[in-house]
Amino acid sequence: MKLSRRRFLHLVATAAALPAFSRCARAQAYPARPVRVLEGFGSGSSADLVARLIGHWLSERLGQHFVIENRPGAGSNVATEAVVRSAPDGYTLLTCVTAVAGLLRMSLVVLVNPSLAAKTLPEFIDYAKANPGKVNIAVPGNGSGPHVAGELFKMMTEINIVNVPYRGPAPAFTDLISGQVQVMFVALPAAIGYIKAGELRALAVTGASRSSELPDVPAVAEFVQAYEASGWIGIGAPKSTPAEIIDKLNSNITAGLADPQLKARIKGLGADPMPMTPTQFGALMGDETEKWAKVVKFAGIRAE
Repeated sequence: MKLSRRRFLHLVATAAALPAFSRCARAQAYPARPVRVLEGFGSGSSADLVARLIGHWLSERLGQHFVIENRPGAGSNVATEAVVRSAPDGYTLLTCVTAVAGLLRMSLVVLVNPSLAAKTLPEFIDYAKANPGKVNIAVPGNGSGPHVAGELFKMMTEINIVNVPYRGPAPAFTDLISGQVQVMFVALPAAIGYIKAGELRALAVTGASRSSELPDVPAVAEFVQAYEASGWIGIGAPKSTPAEIIDKLNSNITAGLADPQLKARIKGLGADPMPMTPTQFGALMGDETEKWAKVVKFAGIRAE
Protein backbone atom coordinates (compact mmCIF):
# COMPACT_ATOMS: atom_id res chain seq x y z
CA MET A 1 0.00 0.00 0.00
CA LYS A 2 1.29 3.46 -0.84
CA LEU A 3 1.82 5.92 2.00
CA SER A 4 1.78 9.60 1.07
CA ARG A 5 4.03 12.21 2.62
CA ARG A 6 0.90 14.04 3.75
CA ARG A 7 -0.05 10.99 5.78
CA PHE A 8 3.39 10.95 7.37
CA LEU A 9 2.76 14.42 8.73
CA HIS A 10 -0.53 13.38 10.32
CA LEU A 11 1.04 10.58 12.33
CA VAL A 12 2.02 12.78 15.25
CA ALA A 13 1.57 10.91 18.51
CA THR A 14 -1.32 11.94 20.78
CA ALA A 15 -2.61 10.40 24.00
CA ALA A 16 -6.14 9.50 24.97
CA ALA A 17 -7.43 11.26 28.07
CA LEU A 18 -6.72 9.11 31.13
CA PRO A 19 -6.57 9.82 34.84
CA ALA A 20 -3.19 11.23 35.85
CA PHE A 21 -2.41 8.29 38.12
CA SER A 22 -3.04 5.79 35.31
CA ARG A 23 -0.81 7.74 32.90
CA CYS A 24 2.01 7.86 35.44
CA ALA A 25 1.76 4.14 36.20
CA ARG A 26 1.79 3.25 32.52
CA ALA A 27 4.88 5.36 31.89
CA GLN A 28 6.70 3.82 34.84
CA ALA A 29 5.88 0.28 33.66
CA TYR A 30 7.03 0.93 30.08
CA PRO A 31 8.72 -1.00 28.55
CA ALA A 32 7.62 -4.30 30.08
CA ARG A 33 8.76 -6.40 27.10
CA PRO A 34 11.14 -6.05 24.11
CA VAL A 35 10.53 -3.15 21.72
CA ARG A 36 10.85 -3.47 17.94
CA VAL A 37 12.40 -0.62 15.96
CA LEU A 38 11.70 -0.98 12.24
CA GLU A 39 14.23 0.54 9.85
CA GLY A 40 13.17 1.04 6.25
CA PHE A 41 16.40 1.73 4.35
CA GLY A 42 18.26 -1.56 4.66
CA SER A 43 21.26 -3.08 6.39
CA GLY A 44 24.30 -0.82 6.35
CA SER A 45 22.28 2.36 5.84
CA SER A 46 22.83 5.35 8.10
CA ALA A 47 19.40 4.80 9.62
CA ASP A 48 20.38 1.20 10.41
CA LEU A 49 23.71 2.18 11.98
CA VAL A 50 22.22 4.94 14.12
CA ALA A 51 19.17 2.88 15.12
CA ARG A 52 21.52 0.22 16.48
CA LEU A 53 23.49 2.80 18.46
CA ILE A 54 20.41 4.35 20.07
CA GLY A 55 18.74 0.95 20.45
CA HIS A 56 21.71 -0.30 22.47
CA TRP A 57 21.57 2.83 24.62
CA LEU A 58 17.83 2.44 25.29
CA SER A 59 18.20 -1.29 26.03
CA GLU A 60 20.77 -0.59 28.73
CA ARG A 61 18.92 2.41 30.14
CA LEU A 62 15.38 0.98 30.19
CA GLY A 63 16.13 -2.69 30.89
CA GLN A 64 14.43 -4.19 27.83
CA HIS A 65 15.81 -5.12 24.41
CA PHE A 66 15.22 -2.64 21.60
CA VAL A 67 15.45 -4.95 18.57
CA ILE A 68 16.27 -3.39 15.18
CA GLU A 69 14.45 -4.96 12.22
CA ASN A 70 15.36 -4.08 8.63
CA ARG A 71 12.29 -3.70 6.38
CA PRO A 72 13.61 -2.03 3.20
CA GLY A 73 11.45 -1.27 0.21
CA ALA A 74 9.40 1.46 -1.49
CA GLY A 75 11.54 4.28 -0.11
CA SER A 76 10.92 3.08 3.49
CA ASN A 77 7.13 2.85 2.96
CA VAL A 78 7.16 -0.90 3.71
CA ALA A 79 8.49 -0.28 7.23
CA THR A 80 6.30 2.79 7.69
CA GLU A 81 3.11 0.98 6.76
CA ALA A 82 3.95 -1.85 9.18
CA VAL A 83 4.34 0.62 12.03
CA VAL A 84 1.21 2.59 11.08
CA ARG A 85 -0.77 -0.65 11.33
CA SER A 86 0.74 -1.69 14.67
CA ALA A 87 -0.78 -1.10 18.09
CA PRO A 88 -0.08 2.42 19.45
CA ASP A 89 1.51 1.11 22.63
CA GLY A 90 5.17 2.06 22.23
CA TYR A 91 6.36 -1.46 21.37
CA THR A 92 6.74 -0.90 17.62
CA LEU A 93 8.79 2.13 16.62
CA LEU A 94 10.19 3.44 13.35
CA THR A 95 13.24 5.35 12.21
CA CYS A 96 12.60 8.66 10.48
CA VAL A 97 8.94 9.52 10.31
CA THR A 98 6.39 10.08 13.13
CA ALA A 99 7.48 12.61 15.67
CA VAL A 100 8.97 11.10 18.85
CA ALA A 101 12.54 12.41 18.91
CA GLY A 102 15.23 13.68 16.60
CA LEU A 103 18.49 11.72 16.52
CA LEU A 104 20.96 13.38 14.20
CA ARG A 105 21.56 15.55 11.16
CA MET A 106 24.18 14.61 8.61
CA SER A 107 25.66 15.49 5.27
CA LEU A 108 25.51 13.18 2.30
CA VAL A 109 28.56 12.49 0.17
CA VAL A 110 29.11 12.16 -3.58
CA LEU A 111 31.04 8.92 -4.12
CA VAL A 112 32.73 7.54 -7.21
CA ASN A 113 34.78 4.48 -8.03
CA PRO A 114 38.50 5.39 -7.75
CA SER A 115 39.06 4.20 -11.32
CA LEU A 116 36.81 6.91 -12.74
CA ALA A 117 38.77 9.48 -14.73
CA ALA A 118 37.11 12.39 -12.92
CA LYS A 119 39.09 13.19 -9.78
CA THR A 120 37.15 16.29 -8.66
CA LEU A 121 33.51 17.36 -8.70
CA PRO A 122 34.01 19.89 -11.54
CA GLU A 123 35.76 17.18 -13.56
CA PHE A 124 32.84 14.81 -12.89
CA ILE A 125 30.32 17.41 -14.07
CA ASP A 126 32.34 17.97 -17.25
CA TYR A 127 32.66 14.19 -17.78
CA ALA A 128 28.89 13.67 -17.36
CA LYS A 129 28.11 16.50 -19.79
CA ALA A 130 30.51 15.03 -22.34
CA ASN A 131 28.88 11.59 -21.95
CA PRO A 132 25.13 12.20 -21.62
CA GLY A 133 23.16 9.10 -20.64
CA LYS A 134 26.32 7.02 -20.20
CA VAL A 135 27.00 7.57 -16.51
CA ASN A 136 25.03 5.39 -14.07
CA ILE A 137 24.12 6.65 -10.61
CA ALA A 138 23.17 4.17 -7.88
CA VAL A 139 19.92 5.10 -6.12
CA PRO A 140 19.75 3.36 -2.71
CA GLY A 141 15.99 3.56 -2.31
CA ASN A 142 13.29 5.22 -4.44
CA GLY A 143 12.33 8.56 -2.92
CA SER A 144 15.07 8.36 -0.32
CA GLY A 145 17.25 11.27 0.77
CA PRO A 146 20.13 10.21 -1.50
CA HIS A 147 17.68 9.90 -4.40
CA VAL A 148 16.29 13.43 -4.11
CA ALA A 149 19.76 14.86 -3.34
CA GLY A 150 21.01 13.35 -6.59
CA GLU A 151 18.02 14.68 -8.50
CA LEU A 152 18.64 18.18 -7.13
CA PHE A 153 22.25 17.91 -8.30
CA LYS A 154 21.15 16.79 -11.76
CA MET A 155 18.65 19.63 -11.93
CA MET A 156 21.13 22.33 -10.89
CA THR A 157 24.04 21.10 -13.05
CA GLU A 158 21.89 20.12 -16.06
CA ILE A 159 23.58 16.74 -16.46
CA ASN A 160 21.98 13.60 -17.84
CA ILE A 161 22.93 10.55 -15.79
CA VAL A 162 20.94 7.31 -15.49
CA ASN A 163 19.33 6.16 -12.24
CA VAL A 164 19.94 2.54 -11.23
CA PRO A 165 17.64 1.63 -8.30
CA TYR A 166 18.67 -0.57 -5.36
CA ARG A 167 16.91 -1.86 -2.25
CA GLY A 168 19.16 -0.06 0.21
CA PRO A 169 22.83 0.96 0.18
CA ALA A 170 24.51 -2.42 0.71
CA PRO A 171 24.06 -3.78 -2.85
CA ALA A 172 24.67 -0.29 -4.25
CA PHE A 173 28.05 -0.12 -2.51
CA THR A 174 28.94 -3.53 -3.96
CA ASP A 175 28.21 -2.39 -7.52
CA LEU A 176 29.93 0.96 -7.07
CA ILE A 177 33.10 -0.73 -5.81
CA SER A 178 33.01 -3.22 -8.70
CA GLY A 179 32.45 -0.46 -11.25
CA GLN A 180 28.95 -1.51 -12.34
CA VAL A 181 27.79 2.03 -11.53
CA GLN A 182 29.95 5.13 -11.48
CA VAL A 183 28.54 7.45 -8.81
CA MET A 184 26.29 7.45 -5.77
CA PHE A 185 24.91 9.98 -3.30
CA VAL A 186 24.66 8.43 0.16
CA ALA A 187 24.59 9.54 3.80
CA LEU A 188 28.06 10.09 5.19
CA PRO A 189 27.75 7.70 8.18
CA ALA A 190 27.17 4.77 5.81
CA ALA A 191 30.05 5.76 3.54
CA ILE A 192 32.84 6.97 5.78
CA GLY A 193 34.38 3.52 6.29
CA TYR A 194 34.68 2.95 2.52
CA ILE A 195 36.22 6.40 2.07
CA LYS A 196 38.82 6.00 4.81
CA ALA A 197 39.71 2.52 3.52
CA GLY A 198 40.34 3.94 0.04
CA GLU A 199 37.70 1.73 -1.59
CA LEU A 200 35.72 4.72 -2.84
CA ARG A 201 36.56 8.35 -3.57
CA ALA A 202 34.59 11.22 -2.07
CA LEU A 203 34.21 14.09 -4.54
CA ALA A 204 32.14 16.35 -2.29
CA VAL A 205 29.79 16.52 0.68
CA THR A 206 26.29 17.90 0.25
CA GLY A 207 25.95 19.98 3.40
CA ALA A 208 26.30 23.74 3.42
CA SER A 209 29.92 23.41 4.57
CA ARG A 210 32.68 20.80 4.78
CA SER A 211 32.49 17.91 7.24
CA SER A 212 34.84 17.92 10.22
CA GLU A 213 35.45 14.21 9.57
CA LEU A 214 36.52 14.87 5.96
CA PRO A 215 38.00 18.38 6.05
CA ASP A 216 39.81 17.95 2.72
CA VAL A 217 36.63 17.06 0.85
CA PRO A 218 34.86 20.16 -0.52
CA ALA A 219 31.17 20.94 -0.29
CA VAL A 220 29.13 20.75 -3.49
CA ALA A 221 28.18 24.39 -2.88
CA GLU A 222 31.79 25.42 -3.51
CA PHE A 223 31.17 24.59 -7.17
CA VAL A 224 27.36 24.58 -7.54
CA GLN A 225 26.04 27.79 -6.02
CA ALA A 226 23.31 27.41 -3.36
CA TYR A 227 23.30 23.59 -3.48
CA GLU A 228 22.58 22.04 -0.07
CA ALA A 229 21.16 18.67 0.90
CA SER A 230 21.50 17.30 4.40
CA GLY A 231 19.80 14.27 5.87
CA TRP A 232 18.27 13.63 9.25
CA ILE A 233 17.17 10.63 11.26
CA GLY A 234 14.63 10.38 14.06
CA ILE A 235 12.47 7.90 15.93
CA GLY A 236 8.72 7.64 15.43
CA ALA A 237 5.68 5.76 16.69
CA PRO A 238 2.09 5.13 15.51
CA LYS A 239 -0.55 7.80 15.89
CA SER A 240 -2.31 7.72 19.31
CA THR A 241 0.70 6.30 21.16
CA PRO A 242 0.20 7.59 24.73
CA ALA A 243 1.92 10.92 25.37
CA GLU A 244 3.60 9.66 28.53
CA ILE A 245 5.33 6.88 26.55
CA ILE A 246 6.36 9.35 23.84
CA ASP A 247 7.78 11.64 26.54
CA LYS A 248 9.66 8.80 28.23
CA LEU A 249 11.25 7.74 24.96
CA ASN A 250 12.09 11.33 24.08
CA SER A 251 13.75 12.09 27.41
CA ASN A 252 15.86 8.93 27.30
CA ILE A 253 16.88 9.46 23.69
CA THR A 254 17.79 13.07 24.45
CA ALA A 255 19.91 11.89 27.38
CA GLY A 256 21.68 9.48 25.04
CA LEU A 257 22.47 12.22 22.55
CA ALA A 258 24.11 14.17 25.38
CA ASP A 259 26.17 11.19 26.60
CA PRO A 260 29.85 11.87 25.77
CA GLN A 261 30.57 8.35 24.49
CA LEU A 262 27.47 8.05 22.31
CA LYS A 263 27.91 11.62 21.10
CA ALA A 264 31.51 10.83 20.09
CA ARG A 265 30.40 7.74 18.16
CA ILE A 266 27.82 9.78 16.24
CA LYS A 267 30.40 12.48 15.49
CA GLY A 268 32.80 9.77 14.34
CA LEU A 269 30.25 8.76 11.70
CA GLY A 270 30.33 12.28 10.30
CA ALA A 271 27.00 13.33 11.81
CA ASP A 272 25.79 15.72 14.52
CA PRO A 273 23.36 14.84 17.34
CA MET A 274 19.97 16.48 16.85
CA PRO A 275 18.01 16.42 20.12
CA MET A 276 14.44 17.64 19.59
CA THR A 277 11.08 17.55 21.27
CA PRO A 278 8.31 15.69 19.42
CA THR A 279 6.83 19.06 18.38
CA GLN A 280 10.16 20.31 17.05
CA PHE A 281 10.78 17.09 15.15
CA GLY A 282 7.29 17.20 13.64
CA ALA A 283 7.91 20.78 12.48
CA LEU A 284 11.21 19.72 10.89
CA MET A 285 9.44 16.98 8.97
CA GLY A 286 6.91 19.46 7.63
CA ASP A 287 9.57 21.94 6.58
CA GLU A 288 11.66 19.28 4.83
CA THR A 289 8.65 17.90 2.97
CA GLU A 290 7.83 21.36 1.64
CA LYS A 291 11.47 22.04 0.72
CA TRP A 292 11.83 18.88 -1.40
CA ALA A 293 8.40 18.96 -3.06
CA LYS A 294 9.70 20.84 -6.12
CA VAL A 295 12.55 18.37 -6.61
CA VAL A 296 10.19 15.40 -6.32
CA LYS A 297 7.88 16.98 -8.91
CA PHE A 298 10.77 17.85 -11.25
CA ALA A 299 12.16 14.32 -11.12
CA GLY A 300 8.76 12.66 -11.41
CA ILE A 301 9.43 10.53 -8.31
CA ARG A 302 6.52 8.26 -7.44
CA ALA A 303 6.00 5.98 -4.45
CA GLU A 304 6.53 2.31 -5.32
